[in-house]
Amino acid sequence: MSPLAPMSQVESDRSPDGPGYGVRAIERVCAVLNLLQESIDGVTLKEVADAAELPKSSAFRYLWTLEQHRYVERDAGSGLFRIGLGFLGMQSHHLEVLRERVRPSLERLRDALDETTSLGLLDGHHVIYLDIIESRRSVRLAAERGSHDPLHSTALGKAIAAHLPVERVRELLEQAGMPRRTVDTIADVDDYLAELAKVRRLGYAVDNRENEPDGRCVAVPILGTRLPAAISVSAPEARFSMRDVEMAGRTLIEVATRITLTPLAQDDPPTA
Repeated sequence: MSPLAPMSQVESDRSPDGPGYGVRAIERVCAVLNLLQESIDGVTLKEVADAAELPKSSAFRYLWTLEQHRYVERDAGSGLFRIGLGFLGMQSHHLEVLRERVRPSLERLRDALDETTSLGLLDGHHVIYLDIIESRRSVRLAAERGSHDPLHSTALGKAIAAHLPVERVRELLEQAGMPRRTVDTIADVDDYLAELAKVRRLGYAVDNRENEPDGRCVAVPILGTRLPAAISVSAPEARFSMRDVEMAGRTLIEVATRITLTPLAQDDPPTA
């Protein structure tokens, strides 16, 4: 026994049901994560507190700490907690289901608009491209599947951030910074938050030469899912006018709504 730890402390760190080596705090974390993993729609703070046998205030501190490390996510609308992207292996099935659900829509959009379409997801303080359907044109705007782009300079990032709590957006921007990718990149937090208010008002986000000097992109969030995701259309600005962007934004809203409402087995997204 360590001379630095009183007997009461040592006993409190042991599981009453185990061989005497279980750390109670770790057991409580495991109880919380097991509860979250088994839930489809997320769990309440009370459910977490009951599972971990903790007061609500203590349970919230556990969840807050796990959220900072991306092992837990909190839905801003419902207040429910769910497994975060820190457990990418646990999320792999959900990510694949989302990709399968969205891909037919991306393909039809690409065929209808003849421009690159993408599915993006919040991954830490960046956006990761889960799927990309490239334009068949020789000159096109496209990232690579699995690559990352900033939250502040992309339409995908704006579409996702517009539906996160403001405090969370500030944290993400502080972690990643707001480097200027082009002369048009928004590099001020307050300006960015004002841009997000515009996104919520319009229903779609625009990257107007902010991530690439000769590119434009429009994106909308996929709401009603358990993942912070968005879909987009991108093209060189020379053939993607702001009028085209507006039309594409309206089409993306319709497609995203259909993706959310239609069961996977019957998914048949509309032609743009």
